[in-house]
Amino acid sequence: MDFALSEEQTAIFDMAYGFGQEHIAPFARQWEKDGTIPKEIWPKIAELGFGGLYVSEDAGGSGLTRLDATLVFEALSMACPSVAAFLSIHNMCAKMLDSFASDDLKARIMDDVLSMNTVLSYCLTEPGSGSDAAALKTKCDRTNDGYTLNGTKAFISGGGYSDAYVAMVRTSDDGAAGVSTVYVEDGTQGLSFGGLEDKMGWRSQPTAQVQFDNCKIPAGNLVGEEGKGFKYAMTGLDGGRLNIAACSLGAAQTALDATLRYMGERKAFGKPIDQFQGLQFRLADMEIEMQAARVFLRQAAWKLDSGAPDATKFCAMAKKFVTDTGSRVVDQCLQLHGGYGYLADYGIEKLVRDLRVHQILEGTNEIMRVIVARDMLKNR
Repeated sequence: MDFALSEEQTAIFDMAYGFGQEHIAPFARQWEKDGTIPKEIWPKIAELGFGGLYVSEDAGGSGLTRLDATLVFEALSMACPSVAAFLSIHNMCAKMLDSFASDDLKARIMDDVLSMNTVLSYCLTEPGSGSDAAALKTKCDRTNDGYTLNGTKAFISGGGYSDAYVAMVRTSDDGAAGVSTVYVEDGTQGLSFGGLEDKMGWRSQPTAQVQFDNCKIPAGNLVGEEGKGFKYAMTGLDGGRLNIAACSLGAAQTALDATLRYMGERKAFGKPIDQFQGLQFRLADMEIEMQAARVFLRQAAWKLDSGAPDATKFCAMAKKFVTDTGSRVVDQCLQLHGGYGYLADYGIEKLVRDLRVHQILEGTNEIMRVIVARDMLKNR
């Protein structure tokens, strides 16, 4: 059992970290104030191969493993977890298209997807279906020319910002077996968006409802087969859960590093506060939790890469454990900064806000526990 990263994996991490520190970190606070990420950044990221991290090399992607991808998201989230998480969403969509779309559809769209001239959003959640995703109601009716969509998607990162939307829709009333996946390009007649959501964190990501009102798409924009969309969506979520956990890990590491520096500089009662044993214990507890989270995440990614039968369970466990750990660590880092941690200038309060949603999306951490418990009961 080898826990060391390979030379190539170390290079992948370093490349992503270097890009993030140069092109994202200096602007993250301004992008948050602006409520948007400049679109010019995405083709630059794609030049590194990050527009199709685990899209097959034959299709023009990077063909990286899920473990490799977690290194990219951990490194980029050290600059800004909001930007890194948006890239994860694009990659989840790109992998779905690479795996399930027809050759004709891929020939039409994948070059722009991989170069990130086309930025993708993932549309599963609806106002009345979150954790119970199979209860989605957006209708997709077959016509002579293709399909007509009617319904609303909620909490969509990139709503009104992205260039295309990978949407899960209902083609029959047969529960999860009645869900299909379609590709909807921006500018399609009948596609519109709600107002921008005013969020606690991830404020640089434009988030809005995606609305379909007699929205007509060609038959060729069906992804894969009718009735297989829920399966496609769930397949993508295992990797998405690893990515969002990696984003928590990277952001929490940034907070912990900043806290170590601050505690060496801040003095109280005549000495730096890192010399007080009670505060040293808190540092040690955070380091222990972070190292445990990192090993757990990489084990889950390895299981997904190797096709282990319990990969979904481990992805759920890692998502729950790592995102809980990340939120706990950044909150403790804010506390150790005292009043300064509450100020935007120190960057810690942004991380507290950004990481809070990681315990909700890609399946709430309560649902992660349901997945784990069901697996345990099934295999007892």
